[in-house]
Amino acid sequence: MTEINIDTSALESMESLLGEQFADTLDFCCAEFERLGSEVLATIGKDKEAAIRHSHSLKSNAAQFGASSLAEVSRVIEQHLIMDNLPDAIDASTRLTEQVNGSQTQLNEWLASR
Repeated sequence: MTEINIDTSALESMESLLGEQFADTLDFCCAEFERLGSEVLATIGKDKEAAIRHSHSLKSNAAQFGASSLAEVSRVIEQHLIMDNLPDAIDASTRLTEQVNGSQTQLNEWLASR
């Protein structure tokens, strides 16, 4: 089982910054995790630049909203692709879907508990 880490201090900072827009923004962000994760998986091994771009965007979005372990997996994928290490990038990508789903679940649970 993959460990899912959420940085609640990052979430609280974003909640403070966004105010009433926070819940809608978090919902959008969770949808973006799914879209970007799918794009990484669709382009890895086929279009290096697109895979790097999508993994970079996923890393940034995840970090901004406290999905620490998702951001880390995305960072690892991005770095391996930049270094032309496709086998390790593909290996890291096997954890991506579980990280996206687990992060979405934990973020939504955190929001529901507010």
